[in-house]
Amino acid sequence: MSKQTVPEIRIRKLNDAPVQPDGDYVLYWMTANRRTQWNFSLQRAVEHAQALCKPLLIFEALRINYRWASDRLHRFVLQGMADQRAALASKPVRYYCYVEPKQHAAKGLLEALAKQACVVVTDDFPCFFLPAMLKLAARLSPVALEGVDSNGLLPMRAADHDYPTAYAFRRFLQKELPKHLPHLPVADPLSRVDLPKLKSLPAGLEKKWPEASDRLLSGEISELKKFDIDHTVGPAAFDGGAVAGKKTLDRFLKQRLDRYGEGRNDPDNEAASGLSPYLHFGHISAHEVFSRVTDREKWSLDQLASSTSGSRSGWWGMTPSAESFLDELITWRELGYNMCSHRRDYDRYESLPEWAQKTLAEHADDAREAEYTLEQLENAETYDDIWNAAQRQLVRDGRMHNYLRMLWGKKILQWTESPQKALEFMIELNNKYAVDGRNPNSYSGIFWVLGRYDRAWGPERPVFGKIRYMTSDSTRRKLDLDNYLATYGEE
Repeated sequence: MSKQTVPEIRIRKLNDAPVQPDGDYVLYWMTANRRTQWNFSLQRAVEHAQALCKPLLIFEALRINYRWASDRLHRFVLQGMADQRAALASKPVRYYCYVEPKQHAAKGLLEALAKQACVVVTDDFPCFFLPAMLKLAARLSPVALEGVDSNGLLPMRAADHDYPTAYAFRRFLQKELPKHLPHLPVADPLSRVDLPKLKSLPAGLEKKWPEASDRLLSGEISELKKFDIDHTVGPAAFDGGAVAGKKTLDRFLKQRLDRYGEGRNDPDNEAASGLSPYLHFGHISAHEVFSRVTDREKWSLDQLASSTSGSRSGWWGMTPSAESFLDELITWRELGYNMCSHRRDYDRYESLPEWAQKTLAEHADDAREAEYTLEQLENAETYDDIWNAAQRQLVRDGRMHNYLRMLWGKKILQWTESPQKALEFMIELNNKYAVDGRNPNSYSGIFWVLGRYDRAWGPERPVFGKIRYMTSDSTRRKLDLDNYLATYGEE
């Protein structure tokens, strides 16, 4: 890998500092793409290390003072770190992971690592606290800092504006994406790579900021109790990390993909992929998922349709279930990244389309059939057994069935004093309990409830106005929920 293999469009220079060839190592600061494979950021760091003939230091950290920090989210990340440590043990790199024991304990660590580096490479992620963190790091780093986009199949900078609907974005994808598909990241950027060995970390660094122990990375409750985080939100019903992510992908391809198109909206069918949490934390790559699907479909680029009409089916030239899944993985998922990368107000009510804000304002004073507090919603204390079951799944397991998540949001809009308050409650509940929350894709789902990416619907209704309407009664008629309600019904 002597020449540059990461496309320029995926590399963003975050400061004006130079590369320092006399540094001790190349530093890869792993923040969003928390994986060792199918990772453009790691690939870029390897390129630098080879070009400069320097060791590669991979640094992964976990803060304590991020919003909604809990046993659930901490454990998921720690398990990923454990997988990283195991995967990199035999590789020609130094992996250093640090878990902040108390607030502000990590202050100065990145700066100390960057001071001895030739160049710093990190992950370019457009959501949550990461953009602000990168801005601060860019000011503090004495050497060049690069942010690398390894989020999706379409580079975020390939679009010059945000798209108002999935249809409009899909049309753009069908025109733009084909030229990027031949340039996927290398499956294993460290395979057959020969790099110098790093003799030691900067003097005194490990004493001040000791590496996380294997016991801590196990994510055991006894270890998590040591941190000042929310212990009321317990571990998810599934493990984190690249190993668990790959097992989830294997199961989906073998057992669920064939019925995904028809069954993904049915909670009793178990056809959903379950990949969203692993995609969010970067434990698995959308590029790898895409590659595995295309291998299974025995697909090649020449099967793409010439039409760029924005149709949801037929463009890929794959089976209906595979096309349905790719529309979720690429169109809908990356639509959220498109929004967050172009608008800083992606999580604000004011980012809604004008028509949606207008109709919601016109019905803001309408009488509600019921009004619930955040605490009542959090505890699933409503009259609606389907909604309560969905909320219990979210709290208990750390995820919610995709179709029921839409109904969940619509009912919150119906049950709160204002659409602004509904948005506040949806963001709080989703980001607190969902492992895949705090992500561009999850903000897309929340804001879709209030009209983003949608159109005006009739007839006009109380509270909703022209916003798309959903009811539990219609959901019950449409879906077989017996097993779901038995599992998540009243305890």
